[in-house]
Amino acid sequence: MAHVRKSLADILLEKQFLTAAQLEEAKAVGGDLRKSVVDKGFAMEVDVYKCWAESEGLPFVDITKHKPESSALNVVPQNIVMRHKAIPVRKDGQTLYVAMADPRNVPAIDDIKVASRVPIVRALAAAPTDIEAAIKENYGAALTAPTAGAATAVVKSSGGAAQPGVSMKDMSSLINTIVDSKGGSKDDEIGVEGDDENAAPIIRMVNAILSNAIDMGASDIHMEPFRRSMRVRYRIDGVLREVMPIPKLIQNSVVARCKIMSEMNIAEKRVPQDGRIGLQHNKKDYDMRVSCLPSMYGEKIVMRILDKSSTQIGLERLGFRPEIMVPLEQLVEQPNGMFIVTGPTGSGKTTTLYSVLHKLNKIERNIITVEDPVEYELMGVTQVQINKKAGLNFGNALRCFLRQDPDIIMVGEMRDLETADIAVESALTGHLVLSTLHTNDAPSATMRLADMGVEPFLIAATLIAILAQRLGRTVCASCKESYQGTTRELLPFNFGKPSVFEAMEEFGLDKTDLDQPVTLYRGRGTGCDVCGETGYKGRTGVHEMLTMNNDIADLIVRRASLGDITEGATRNGMMKMREDGLIKILRGITDIAEVRRVVFTAGEG
Repeated sequence: MAHVRKSLADILLEKQFLTAAQLEEAKAVGGDLRKSVVDKGFAMEVDVYKCWAESEGLPFVDITKHKPESSALNVVPQNIVMRHKAIPVRKDGQTLYVAMADPRNVPAIDDIKVASRVPIVRALAAAPTDIEAAIKENYGAALTAPTAGAATAVVKSSGGAAQPGVSMKDMSSLINTIVDSKGGSKDDEIGVEGDDENAAPIIRMVNAILSNAIDMGASDIHMEPFRRSMRVRYRIDGVLREVMPIPKLIQNSVVARCKIMSEMNIAEKRVPQDGRIGLQHNKKDYDMRVSCLPSMYGEKIVMRILDKSSTQIGLERLGFRPEIMVPLEQLVEQPNGMFIVTGPTGSGKTTTLYSVLHKLNKIERNIITVEDPVEYELMGVTQVQINKKAGLNFGNALRCFLRQDPDIIMVGEMRDLETADIAVESALTGHLVLSTLHTNDAPSATMRLADMGVEPFLIAATLIAILAQRLGRTVCASCKESYQGTTRELLPFNFGKPSVFEAMEEFGLDKTDLDQPVTLYRGRGTGCDVCGETGYKGRTGVHEMLTMNNDIADLIVRRASLGDITEGATRNGMMKMREDGLIKILRGITDIAEVRRVVFTAGEG
């Protein structure tokens, strides 16, 4: 089994740099634990960063004891040092050693490599205040961070120093500059490292693509090669939107830059690769999961943008109506049982589970997660990432968990019988288990577990609730307009069923009058600048929750059909997703077209 590093908190306690009480006080501040500990005066900054480097498996240098050598200082220009808050400390042949607050800052390392013309740059961790003092001492100037104009984006990698970006408005001129410098040759590849003079423009262009994606609220970036160009698209509010083409001439350079940032092998172009990029933009931390896929016309890059702050979004902001929100909060406080969130990829299952964990995360509870991969860091939660090469899968991780005295276990996804069996066993033996499944609705999850081989009586004994969800775009608040429709338009949403009608009495609708006028809402036809001319801005959840009771348990044990289980659930108060969507339509949160798009499966409505 792979060695698991200790956390920063564990090391600080072990080395007695602070007490347990001081640790809890620092954690309560929130944000970066290193900063909280130092700001509180509990420990010296150099000691905190040395412990952090140990927790991350990074080399550390105390530059107050190991002074920077002139041979190293002379090869890096002052503007590069100032920009990245990184100081060269030693040059050993063809290797340059540089002290940085975060040695994982790949763009900064690339920039230093280009500027110094030294082929190998090794980054060492050091205390930020010591770095600033060393820069002032050796370069004779106060350290100033680069500023960005209104049209310029700034991207930071792994919490490191800023990389100047470029606005999408200026992207065309930047691309033309790069292409012109190559004389129009279609066979040459622009360099992205080493001493190639065109490296910096490529870096700026990729940074601009990333920073603008974040500014526009994208969840994914697609860079797709075709015969004559590379297309860049952003997925915004669940829908892909084309933002710019990239000339074929610089396609390979852009891909290589992305691969360098995500620590992939740039020489390997025949097989898929995966990587990660850490970014800081506008003082917020982001992780990017990067996938590289060989295709007919080159390598396709897809980046999933993960906002670390979304783990603290809170259940109340995920679009739950009180009828679901209140029982959900009560259910997840139970000491044992299994709570499942279901839905297709991209339906927000992970965000919902992390929000639940954030609510449950208290000092008296031991929470452990197993994920593939770990998408967000949760302070105070032990998170384990699947490592198939090392033999660490969901099954053997869960077996180990049971020896770790957990109160709450989160399983990223139940994919097979082994994982499901151990999850059920954990729920039976006094643990609360949270997990996800891929099914179309809540009742189908019971059938899916049975199909995997879990005994129906165990499903009935352990399940406490199943939440099914989708994410639909919300009507843009800036160009929202009302219009008069009729209740006939609402027929596909099961309008007229008693459960729906009772829930909609607040709207004063008569279930017997199909031509009754009703006020509905939509984005203006042409949209506006705020929503990118789409009429939609932001997303909300559309939910249904099946709560386990004796009637449902009896149906599961008797292996009743999906239709019978669905009917039993609605009889006991479950409102279907389409009905939840209907209420959000009538409240002006979203519109008919969007709910139909995300909720209705083939053959429905």
